[in-house]
Amino acid sequence: MRGRRGDRMTINIQEHMAINVCPGPIRPIRQISDYFPRRGPGPEGGGGGFGEAPAHLGPLALAPPAALLGATTPEDGAEVDSYDSDDTTALGTLEFDLLYDQASCTLHCSILRAKGLKPMDFNGLADPYVKLHLLPGACKANKLKTKTQRNTLNPVWNEDLTYSGITDDDITHKVLRISVCDEDKLSHNEFIGEIRVPLRRLKPSQKKHFNICLERQVPVCAGLRGTTGRGPWGDQVSRTFSLPPQLASPSSMSVALRGISCYLKELEQVEQGPGLLEERGRILLSLSYSSRRRGLLVGIVRCAHLAAMDVNGYSDPYVKTYLRPDVDKKSKHKTCVKKKTLNPEFNEEFFYEMELSTLASKTLEVTVWDYDIGKSNDFIGGVALGLGARREARKHWSDCLQQPDAALERWHTLTSQLPPAAGALPSA
Repeated sequence: MRGRRGDRMTINIQEHMAINVCPGPIRPIRQISDYFPRRGPGPEGGGGGFGEAPAHLGPLALAPPAALLGATTPEDGAEVDSYDSDDTTALGTLEFDLLYDQASCTLHCSILRAKGLKPMDFNGLADPYVKLHLLPGACKANKLKTKTQRNTLNPVWNEDLTYSGITDDDITHKVLRISVCDEDKLSHNEFIGEIRVPLRRLKPSQKKHFNICLERQVPVCAGLRGTTGRGPWGDQVSRTFSLPPQLASPSSMSVALRGISCYLKELEQVEQGPGLLEERGRILLSLSYSSRRRGLLVGIVRCAHLAAMDVNGYSDPYVKTYLRPDVDKKSKHKTCVKKKTLNPEFNEEFFYEMELSTLASKTLEVTVWDYDIGKSNDFIGGVALGLGARREARKHWSDCLQQPDAALERWHTLTSQLPPAAGALPSA
């Protein structure tokens, strides 16, 4: 192609051979680059700015990508709580409801359905199920799980999973992790994707609906550089690092990853603070100082989401209480044993005869144990209530002293560390 004699136009072969594929006769186009955003000559370095198409292009060229693919857009005014991206849509979407009941201290999680999950099996399908954890402090004690739906990429569960003993402090600081996994009977279950919802986004007694794309499990590695990632709602979710380039062989990589795992665990403990321990479940306690009987009435109501200590996945829990300091060693009380359960109901009361002024200097230690025949009983978790305690434990004790003759029920978190004086207690 030539213009004036002696002048050659510089048009590359890709642009010269490009064709317009819209319906109708095939015709060449002048410049294929007209289909892409570019700045032309004009004021401030661009006449039309990014995204402006030439006027001579047809309707097909001006159509947005969503229209070309047949995608639909949400209706105007509809509240859509979702997060879409090219990296996450391949994993599928999950639809669920969350409701925080402040009166009963429960978190209701309704797992509805999933769509377009990633195929995980050889038949191009999957056997998906959903499991829930509360972060930080995720462990088997606070894991909830749905049933498995077989051979489907669009499972429907319609299951209600409930966390008991959820306090306002939990709503402020906790994050609910919802994971979708593929069950495999012959090997380990495979991870598909997850969603993390900060509980502070929930309003008491108001159900919130979610329909969100699953995200990949972000690997956390320790290396030379680190960045902070943010989730779909602007929450800090993870820290990613790059590994040193000298770790090339699989053996050196495995050794490095084991060291990285230990390092990250220590780093997480430092960042979370020394007061945050592993959670082992929740316990509902009732405190009331009786002016007529001149003593403290302690009610052991129930426990929820206890850690499983036996091989069958359950525990045989019972509760012990001490009022410290206990010079005469007569403050011990113990409930009966509830067999094979992680959510026992006791409804037992213990009485400590004591003046109200003396009670202010005391500490109530509550420990939960797993009963075993023929060997030492296993410690599940404990909590200490007193003016020297922290957060809800301190507030519960203080309210009991300030409101005599009033029965105050509060949920408390059981931790893996024994109270200071409980370590020397006998196992039975």
